[in-house]
Amino acid sequence: MSTSDRVRIHYQRLPDQEEIFNQRLILERDDVIVTLTDPLSLSEPIIVEGELILESGSQAVWFTFPGAWHDVGRFYRADHSFVGFYANVLTPPTINGRVWHTTDLFLDVWVQDDSPARILDEDELEEALEHGHIDLHTADRARKEATRLIELSEAGDWPPDIVREMTLARILSEEAYASASAR
Repeated sequence: MSTSDRVRIHYQRLPDQEEIFNQRLILERDDVIVTLTDPLSLSEPIIVEGELILESGSQAVWFTFPGAWHDVGRFYRADHSFVGFYANVLTPPTINGRVWHTTDLFLDVWVQDDSPARILDEDELEEALEHGHIDLHTADRARKEATRLIELSEAGDWPPDIVREMTLARILSEEAYASASAR
């Protein structure tokens, strides 16, 4: 895969941390860009409310909606079993070709199985406010976005259809088909 088939996402974590994610570009449209992580190498598994959601070898299919205040990930364990939907509340990404910049706004929304969507990390947002790492206006915007996603989920309108349809199995089978056809 060439470097043009990958994106570099500069992900700012306030106050002064930045991670750079190098992900495979799967689909690019005006309304959504789909990327896929390589199998993850984690120092420790990520657990939400006692449930393993990511481990070494896990992958995530990420959906970026240009102009939106969130992105959405479909999380998979190392054995490719689906775990749930995870939304990062963030600033709308600045997309310059294959290089993107965005800032995490602390809140996340998690949906697993048929459980109701729930907001995660409200304590992290409060701590960032207390320490002056985020201003009140931006914190309020983050809360509104997380609440909006919860309301959409309760109405059955979130995550969007593309997120429900673009599974890891589908991506891997389409890549295998394209690879076999190229021979």
